[in-house]
This record gives sequence, structure tokens and C-alpha cells, in this order.
Amino acid sequence: MAVLREWRAEVRRELKNEYIDYVRGTGIVHYRASPGNLGAMIATRDIDEKRSEIVTLSWWTDSSAIRAFAGEDISLARYFPEDDRFLLTRPERVLHYESTSPSEPDGWSSRWTKEIKADQ
Repeated sequence: MAVLREWRAEVRRELKNEYIDYVRGTGIVHYRASPGNLGAMIATRDIDEKRSEIVTLSWWTDSSAIRAFAGEDISLARYFPEDDRFLLTRPERVLHYESTSPSEPDGWSSRWTKEIKADQ
């Protein structure tokens, strides 16, 4: 199974779109350029008039691939130079999950599609 890495923080809502662009150019680029990375994405939601939440999800072949990106302690968040300008919170840790690959959810999708077509 793949490993899903989840990082989330609160950002200044008025800077949300600018921060998304910044994260695309820093974290997402670095994720995707790292050997063993299977994909990465950004999700956001507005919390209130002043705060938004940003989440980055990245999929990896294994924890050693994450270690090459994040350092020896893979539970520590990795930050970039301009993050503090945008962030209201700066979580020290990230979460990891066993996960299906982002491109093929454990083969379930194609098996299910074949079963549906067979029933028609």
C-alpha cells in the first residue's frame, strides 16, 4: 500500500489564493519532484471571515521515500521560507495513513466497473 501524508494549517483568508499559489510552487513542486512520490494535491475551506484551512495531501510509495523528502523524523512538518507570512497556525506534526494509490484505488474501481458492465 501507498502512504498518504496529510498536512493542514489555518491561513489568513484574505491571502488564501496567494498562499495556494505559493504552496503549488514550493511544497507541491518538491513533493512531485521527489523519488517515490505518487501525487499531491491541495484542498481548502473557509472557516470564518478571517480564517481558511489548507490541507496538502501527498501519496508516497513508502516511508523511506517520505524520509528522503522530509528528513529522518517523517512526522515533522516541513516549512518553506515565506510560510509564516500566510499562516495563522504552524503545526509541528503531520499525519500518515496507509492508503491506496491516488491513481488506482486498490483495483476496486476497475473490478467494480467490470462487474457493472457484466450485469448489464
